Amino acid sequence: MGLVQAVKGAVGGVLADQWKDFYTVPAGLPSTAALFAAVPQGTNAGRGSNTHGSSNIISNGSKIVVPEGYGLLLFQDGAITAFVAEPGGYEWRSDDLNSQSIFAGDGLVSTFIKQSWERFKFGGQPGAQQAAFFVSLKELPDNRFGTQSEIYWDDAFLNTQVGAVTRGSYTLKIVDPILFVKNFVPASYLRPGQVFDFTDMDNAAATQLFNEVVGSLAPAFSLYSNDPAKGNRITRLQQDSIGFAQSLSAAVEQAYQWQSDRGLAIVKTAIVSIEYDANTRELLKTVQRADALSGARGNSNLQASVAQGIQSAGENGGAAGLVGVGMASGMFGAGSLQQPAAPAADDPVAKLKKAKEMLDLGLITQSDYDALKAKALGL
Repeated sequence: MGLVQAVKGAVGGVLADQWKDFYTVPAGLPSTAALFAAVPQGTNAGRGSNTHGSSNIISNGSKIVVPEGYGLLLFQDGAITAFVAEPGGYEWRSDDLNSQSIFAGDGLVSTFIKQSWERFKFGGQPGAQQAAFFVSLKELPDNRFGTQSEIYWDDAFLNTQVGAVTRGSYTLKIVDPILFVKNFVPASYLRPGQVFDFTDMDNAAATQLFNEVVGSLAPAFSLYSNDPAKGNRITRLQQDSIGFAQSLSAAVEQAYQWQSDRGLAIVKTAIVSIEYDANTRELLKTVQRADALSGARGNSNLQASVAQGIQSAGENGGAAGLVGVGMASGMFGAGSLQQPAAPAADDPVAKLKKAKEMLDLGLITQSDYDALKAKALGL
């Protein structure tokens, strides 16, 4: 009986696999799907007869349509045999005996006999495995990252170590589909009906990527804030999605070789929040005050502060208060009110003027000047 059943299954399978088929993208895919099998469309609106063909055999003459934004990987017995990156319709052709079809002009009697005998040897099943997989070449969104505690890095602008808790997301792109499949995708996803999705919480491979990104955040922040081309300002990265993505991609490549080993690259980032620790917040306040007092605005603020001081002294002490302020600061000369001035050694305006002259002559750097300004103004 077993022999009869094997022969019956072999003949029935040969007949079913003669039909040419039409392969397309499966329905209901999420926008974040990265890799999935092409599926045969056995029937359409009640028409069509190919509903019993083998799931791992593609008949010669079958058509596969590659949509925009996707590539096509072809497999024969577990090995990648071809890759197509251009959209369009393609016809399957294989020298494998199991793919031969009478509808593709491969012969009638010889095709049946050879395939039946080949399948009889494997208990009625075809002795080959063929598959077509679509791989996304688009940016894959909604890959999230976040830290539960502060991460720390050396910041060139603040000239010290800073820390923050951060969270956000990034878009991922498969830049080398062959490397991606060979070196990263688990074998369990190279089957019909399986979808490899980076955002799937049950996908252990995707979880590994999440952990690697979190481990690369501190080096990425350091690369960004210490890059003179970025202005050395960590506060700018929330508006620089591509710039920080380059830093993050470089950090994961250096640590985990995403692009060279796995064919993956980070394209864009979106920083949802950065919560700095207490010390960093105080440093940023100082930087904000220094920025507010820089250039012409700083001179205006300084003059306004001096004028406000004179007004306050006058309101509190009348003429005597004004005289007291004038005598204490050298404001009054021979019986007349003169330009406010402090002793040269303690006069912040004189110090800033001298520092500006040194900056213009190239004797000090801009950072030296900013430091002298902050010291003179007591910031």
